[in-house]
Amino acid sequence: MMNSSSLNVSAMATVTEGPVNLFANRSYIEILLVTAPQVVTIDRVVTPIWYIIGFIGNPISAKIWLSRTVCKSNSSALYFGILSIVETLYLILHVIYELHMAWGYNTYHKRVSCELFNFFFITPQYMVPMLVLAFTTERYIAVCHPFVSEKYCTVTRAKIVIGCMSVTSIALGLVQVYIWAFDDAIGCVFRPSANGFHTIWTWVTEMLLFLVIPVACLVINVLVIREIKRIQFQSAAHGQGSNPASTTTLLCVSFYFILTLLPATIFYAIQTSVPQGNPYLSLEKWASDPTWKSYFLYLTMRKAVEEICLSNYASYFIIYYITGTYFQKACKEMCMRFVGNRMMRSPNRAKHTDYSMSTNNGNAGKYAETVILTNLEP
Repeated sequence: MMNSSSLNVSAMATVTEGPVNLFANRSYIEILLVTAPQVVTIDRVVTPIWYIIGFIGNPISAKIWLSRTVCKSNSSALYFGILSIVETLYLILHVIYELHMAWGYNTYHKRVSCELFNFFFITPQYMVPMLVLAFTTERYIAVCHPFVSEKYCTVTRAKIVIGCMSVTSIALGLVQVYIWAFDDAIGCVFRPSANGFHTIWTWVTEMLLFLVIPVACLVINVLVIREIKRIQFQSAAHGQGSNPASTTTLLCVSFYFILTLLPATIFYAIQTSVPQGNPYLSLEKWASDPTWKSYFLYLTMRKAVEEICLSNYASYFIIYYITGTYFQKACKEMCMRFVGNRMMRSPNRAKHTDYSMSTNNGNAGKYAETVILTNLEP
């Protein structure tokens, strides 16, 4: 998902140049409520759904994938766990962004916080495509070049790759501190002295991270699928079975990333070719002006696509659960432990002796409680 700040604030701010500055009297949200209320409705209705799914699913995913028993020998689990953490951080920042853009609260349009917020907001967006490319490439090595997988697909190497990606994402994100600036009249806008630079920088980084990487993942996935089919054909010919469950999970995550990100990239790329109407018209006439109507139709479609793209940061938990047998088992055991702990802490819970079926030197209750807790351990 691209930096959404570059869509709404800057694209709309370009219409404010001239004698009449609508943003001097009306906020961005007030203008949209009059001209394109459907954009605000999509934001206010759909986005909280992704928040609910993401804030529940991502921490669970991180806990399972980063557990010591899983990630100590599974580099893919390490990538998944870090991905869940990065996505959670992004959703937290997106709440701040959404409160401003969809609800009209001034959460970051202030001096210093303007630059810092855009840095923090874009950095995890850079990190996610890199992580997806990393575990997609790793799966390609494991499937298509199994004899070198022990050398390249290790937890130690995954930690090094994740560290390098983190440094790269932070370095790329720091450029946002220079690109963005606070304007007393408009708020958080592109820095005037960086006009030419931010256009080139945005195109290069957005196309590289949100077009080239997804296409690369697509090509790699096709190669992996072809190799899996070849292996399955040979296994069937020799009467052997195969267990592609882990590969299925990785492919599903990678394909979901591609299918949801590429449309957003396309809409971002065509934004400069979508003309805006006459900025000197009164706000009430914008909704009826043909050019402005076309622009707001584009804005509505783009918002819908962005909401689909936002699901990238919330829905992987569902993919893990559907495709991963171990993940399903771990989730169920986690739920059982949670319910068991709640029952033990409840003041109205049954007495220990109610769980006992026999006595043991007067310690039946204590023994029964120990058995219950032991049975819930993974």
